[in-house]
Amino acid sequence: MFVSVPLQGHLLPLIPFAAACRDAGHDVLLAAGEFPPGTLGLRTADVGAGFDLQRAALATTVRNLRLSVAEMRGTAGTALVGEIFGRANRALLEPLTALARRERPDVIVYEPLSEAGAVVAGRLSIPSVLQENTLWPADQLFRSVTASRSFAGLAAPAPALTISVMPPSLRPDAIAGAVTMRPVPSSGGGELPGWLSAPGDRPRVLVSRSTLSGPAPGDPSAAVVAAASSVDAEFVLVRGKIKGKLPANVRPVGRIPIAEALPFAAGFVHHAGAGSVLGGLAAGVPQLVTPGPGDRTHNATVLAASGAGLSVPAKSITADVLTRLLTDATIAAAAGDLAAEIAAMPSPADVVPSVEALV
Repeated sequence: MFVSVPLQGHLLPLIPFAAACRDAGHDVLLAAGEFPPGTLGLRTADVGAGFDLQRAALATTVRNLRLSVAEMRGTAGTALVGEIFGRANRALLEPLTALARRERPDVIVYEPLSEAGAVVAGRLSIPSVLQENTLWPADQLFRSVTASRSFAGLAAPAPALTISVMPPSLRPDAIAGAVTMRPVPSSGGGELPGWLSAPGDRPRVLVSRSTLSGPAPGDPSAAVVAAASSVDAEFVLVRGKIKGKLPANVRPVGRIPIAEALPFAAGFVHHAGAGSVLGGLAAGVPQLVTPGPGDRTHNATVLAASGAGLSVPAKSITADVLTRLLTDATIAAAAGDLAAEIAAMPSPADVVPSVEALV
């Protein structure tokens, strides 16, 4: 059983490993909610009816005003997110427990902000696996959630196995005892238009935004559109919300499997979400990201420090910045090096035996 909070950005990174377990002959169930259009044919169960992230965030913010200000600046680390998701996870406990008692899983795999999975594994006396899906160390997020006020009195056993998806060069201090696994992008469905499955006449830049709404969502689309006509490139707005007439070199599309379009892109502009950063790194595409609340500033800092991309506030995106993204050879070289490093990491199929060994 794979457990995620009912947020697509959290669930999608689990799907490739879940599919690898299924392909190895195991019965696999995704326990989450608000599922994307495509889940690679995996069985799903909705346990998120009572999950309300906005309510949990509001209640937590009121009790932690100073920390909330730091969170909006992207400087709160994992302290506030642990409190928010600790509170939000409480709504998953009973439906997840009922589901697990019906399904009788041998192992529960959960993402770093779904510690309800750890609690339920403890209740059933079965091993659990913590699968990383962010650039924050998974064990650090585990400690933040399980130490939150809302988890007081709950038994959340430590995972029997932790899977890390960070390229080793980006995290010199590895998680003790963790196995590494290649981050495989998952976009949750959508059709790729034929014109996006081949190189264009000009360098192509994909522009994406967060699947979450809320304060400072970090959508770079408006700034990119404003500068696009002065850049010799083709810009593709994925799920863009721009109204009015677009420049001739800007094309909007709906939901697409971005991972399939990235090999033909010369640049990737987005909100610095962990899944987008890791997907861009895996494809070896230079990235331009906008720092912001939560983990976005951390992700943007890690990316910029790697040399494989630029961290620029949305309001500061100009034609010169976009041109640098497409022409700076040092960024392209760093992106290529990281893609090669990721390709050499164990695949999800390679990691399946490590989970099998727990049973």
